[in-house]
Amino acid sequence: MATAIHLIIGAGQAGANAAMAMREAGFAGRIVLVGAEPHRPYERPPLSKAMLTADPEPPVPYFHDPARMAERAIELVAGMPAVAIDAAAQRVALQDGSTLPYDRLLLTTGGRARRLSIPGGEGILYLRTLDDARAIRPRLVPGARIVCIGAGVIGLEIASSARTRGCAVTVLEAAPAAMGRSLTPDFARYMADLHARAGVALHFGTAITAIAGMRVICADHATEADCVIAGVGIERNTELAAEAGLAVDGGIVVDAFGRTSAANVYAAGDVTAFWHPRFGRRLRLEAWRHAQNHGIAVGRVMAGGAAPYDDVPWFWSDQHGVNLQVAGLPAMAARTVLRGDETAPSFAAFHLDEGGCVVAATGVNAPREVRAAMALIAAGRPVDAAALADPKMQLQRLVADVKKVAS
Repeated sequence: MATAIHLIIGAGQAGANAAMAMREAGFAGRIVLVGAEPHRPYERPPLSKAMLTADPEPPVPYFHDPARMAERAIELVAGMPAVAIDAAAQRVALQDGSTLPYDRLLLTTGGRARRLSIPGGEGILYLRTLDDARAIRPRLVPGARIVCIGAGVIGLEIASSARTRGCAVTVLEAAPAAMGRSLTPDFARYMADLHARAGVALHFGTAITAIAGMRVICADHATEADCVIAGVGIERNTELAAEAGLAVDGGIVVDAFGRTSAANVYAAGDVTAFWHPRFGRRLRLEAWRHAQNHGIAVGRVMAGGAAPYDDVPWFWSDQHGVNLQVAGLPAMAARTVLRGDETAPSFAAFHLDEGGCVVAATGVNAPREVRAAMALIAAGRPVDAAALADPKMQLQRLVADVKKVAS
């Protein structure tokens, strides 16, 4: 009997964790992990933080060292992009002309930095990969004029890192608020104020029309720059899937078990548009925790498991010495309950739906509150808003009470 082969295309957070999960769940066949980058799997969050600010450059944040991967018999093919999937023949073609067979295929192709198409934009830098971080790092020198295009998580983390290195930083954002896709208006204002206090010049509602020499040209002004870095989101790498005939809707469409529209083909991580049973909707997320946990969940399914992926969304960001954490989906909230004083070093907010259930939480230097919120989100039961707001009320007691009702 031939040995079964699980082939994984994409050697990032989702793919590498899926490979480990398959093996640890008991899959005894071959696991082949194919990555387009020449590096072995590494963590991305440090790229916008320590990889830009630490002196000297810190070690590459690899995970799953070679010894562990060898022990688990995970075969890594690095620096070799996949170029086509033949779903009928169950084979994947690689850039060098070779092909790999599979019994089950997992697509964890993630995304790439979205590029700006503007006159003179050829010199804009982007941050998505280790090589990107190494290209940006030497530009962040004291006094350098750094212009960050985009006030999302990546743009603001780069701005924070650049200020740490003594740069003069300007952030240009087309939208009216900071991190507008991820935060409620109150927290968007908090983050904008945080950057302003740190000396970052912020401009919202700003349309960039061109880059001319050392100047970033906007509709109403121009900004001098020694380096321009854009953080304007990602484009999901769905081309392989679409060309193979898989369903794509802003991401590779998968069910709660990571199954695509093609037999024996699965997908996980940033590249997916996945069904979330807890929220009853299809989601598209771009976060470290999602990539890791979705990869683990789908890897287990491919090894014979039967548990759906229903993880509570969560992400974090460190900016100017402040740790921001967001759990759940703030956009679903009908009201917000503040716990603590928003002028204090640590505080949190719980976001409730119309039925009084916690659907999200945002914390500033408040990891315990966010952890408790994640348990409340998972329970899906109404919570006493006054108790949430009372700093004297132990959140673990509320969690215990809600879990008791849920059971």
